[in-house]
Order: sequence, then structure tokens, then C-alpha cells
Amino acid sequence: MQNKSALLVLDLINEIVHPRGKYANEGYLAQVIARRVLENTALAIDRARIAGIPVIYVVVGFSETYAECPKNSPVLSIAKQDQRLILGTWATQIHDSIKVVKGEQIVSKNRVSPFFQTNLDLLLRTHSVDTVLLTGVSTEFVILATAMSAHDLDYNVVVLEDATSSSNDERHRAALTILGRIAKISSVGQALPASGEEA
Repeated sequence: MQNKSALLVLDLINEIVHPRGKYANEGYLAQVIARRVLENTALAIDRARIAGIPVIYVVVGFSETYAECPKNSPVLSIAKQDQRLILGTWATQIHDSIKVVKGEQIVSKNRVSPFFQTNLDLLLRTHSVDTVLLTGVSTEFVILATAMSAHDLDYNVVVLEDATSSSNDERHRAALTILGRIAKISSVGQALPASGEEA
């Protein structure tokens, strides 16, 4: 039986991948541009839609009070310190180069993994999905956490390497080394071939 896939677009929000975003000067934007992550993700989305593959977007953020923000997390606690990642604001909107269409789901999360206390697993199972295709930023955080969680929930995991990046190439490659133990490392062209091409 053929696998049923879903494309996950992870944390490609203004705060992280837009020049005015507060994470832009931490290396994320430079890598996104150099690796053409937004362009490759947009291509993946287009091909997924043509193939009838569900596209699900994930955004990280918190309420204005930061009540959900973990105080002891070196990764996420910085958000409260300088008012980053407030849900419902420009900061947590998906980048304009990626257009969400009617019927596509957006999942909001308060932790690195999009499976933690969200409805993502329910959405995937509602679509009878057994394979997740991962795109987004950053490779060593959300991509790795998503892959680990999905693996433990018995999904097949495919990382679209050319649609992911980190704050620098060394971290990206290190994350891919780990990811290769639990996921298939692929590309947009390989996992989502153009119409008429073979996967």
C-alpha cells in the first residue's frame, strides 16, 4: 500500500526568517537566503498541493503574558526577555513568500516540538497520514524535535534537506547527522517530483 504523506512547514515565520525579525541577525536569515529555504519550501508546497498531499503549517509563539513560556528553557525563555514571538502579531505570521490557502491548517505551539500538547497528531491521523515531510527552521531544533516525536509516534519521517536550515552550516550538518539515524534525508525534487517525474 502506498504511503500517505503530509507536508509540515515548521516555524517559517516573520520573527525568524524576515529581515525585520528579531532572530534575523542571529544567522538564521543569512542561512535561509543562502540555502533558498523559502523558495524550496514554496516549491514543495506547490507540488504537495498538486499531488493532493495535505500541507500543515506550524508556528511557535506565546500569549502577551508569556504564561505558557518555559522559564527554564535556554531556547525559549529569551522570547519573554525581549518580547519575541507573540501569537497573533506580525512576528508569528507565516512569511509572505509562503501563501496559506483556504482549508490548510495552522498549528500553534509553545514548545520546540509541534506535537507537544497540540492537535498535530490528531490532524495527521484524521488524514490517515503515516509519513511526514519536514521543511523549516531550524534544523537542530524544530526539525530534529519534530522528527524525534514523529518517530516515537510511529510515523515515517522524511527531511527535505534543501528546505531546511539552521543559524550556521555546522549546526545544520550536525543535526542532519543525527536525523539520518531516524529519518530519510531527501530533497524537494526527490520527495515531491514534478508531475510526470518518478519519486
